[in-house]
Amino acid sequence: MQITDVRVRKVSKEGKMKAVVSITMDNEFVVHDIKVIEGEKGLFIAMPSRKAGDGEYRDIAHPINSETRDKIQKIILESYEIAAEEYEEKESET
Repeated sequence: MQITDVRVRKVSKEGKMKAVVSITMDNEFVVHDIKVIEGEKGLFIAMPSRKAGDGEYRDIAHPINSETRDKIQKIILESYEIAAEEYEEKESET
């Protein structure tokens, strides 16, 4: 599996949620609404989820193993850092 596209759709300086991201795998499958979150130990990703009837949130889509999660997280966070820098540059121009 190759991640062939990463789109950072929303960047925010406020709050713990820093961005919403979509990834495309093998130019064939896309996952929307992956969140970039700032936690106590730094940035991490949260896969798209839905609130269940019992009030708990459950992932809609997620990696099966930690190696794949690490690979996806690394690529997303690298793309987020680039988008955040571009966002800061635009903000400083206004």
